[in-house]
Amino acid sequence: MPELPEVETTRQGLLPSAKGGRIADVIVRDRRLRWPIPANLAQSLIGKTVVDIQRRGKYLLWDCRAKNSGRGFLLSHLGMSGSLRVIDGHASEAQKHDHLDLQFEHGVTIRYTDPRRFGAMLWIDGATPVHPLLAALGPEPLSADFDGNYLFGVARGRSVSIKEFIMKSAVVVGVGNIYASESLYRAGIHPTRAAGKVSRARLVRLAAAIKTTLQNAIDAGGSSLRDYVQTSGELGYFQLRAAVYDRALLPCRVCQAPIKLIRQGQRASYYCPRCQK
Repeated sequence: MPELPEVETTRQGLLPSAKGGRIADVIVRDRRLRWPIPANLAQSLIGKTVVDIQRRGKYLLWDCRAKNSGRGFLLSHLGMSGSLRVIDGHASEAQKHDHLDLQFEHGVTIRYTDPRRFGAMLWIDGATPVHPLLAALGPEPLSADFDGNYLFGVARGRSVSIKEFIMKSAVVVGVGNIYASESLYRAGIHPTRAAGKVSRARLVRLAAAIKTTLQNAIDAGGSSLRDYVQTSGELGYFQLRAAVYDRALLPCRVCQAPIKLIRQGQRASYYCPRCQK
């Protein structure tokens, strides 16, 4: 599932082609996403210029403006298996899972592909991106609002495991399974330890580890575990650099102990039994 690094990589890849571009047409082939594509989406978008693309958690917010028809935001989500790719020209033949094209006047098409149709392409009318899907999101992990003191405050009294805790979008956005495992390894914290039992000092280390892990993943173009590709169609490569994720029984890169695999909340958790306490 595309997480924050994949969405941020997508945002950065879209900007050179989309920013400043005027939308000439919107081709919708299948509205049946998790949140159905609105019937009037094309009407809302055609003629507007994309002045910026922002990210909030795993959502992209396309800031679209026009002189005579106001302002709004295209809210997009990649779901479980989605991707947004930049295609030169409008003539590229669409495949089975290519659900939507944004065609720009300068000759570029941005195509949304989603085999499992769990994503979203919604419209927010107005100058502020207010939407129920964004209302309960926690702080951005790469922002100054997220640090160890914040984590310590929200973790007090919580018996849920620290790994499951940092994967809650109400606590912090965008820390998916692979990045939670890698961050906990970097911070030296066992994934099953109760969130409320982790000391302030260790949570300071964990917050820093989350920031470093996510930034490293963005720099590597994200992780391509199943369907995710970058806007150019290339894969992400962070998974090839993982210290523990998907390395069960292989030696720890630091102490050589075999990496262990357990299940937490129906998800795979990888950790080093010596380095993580």
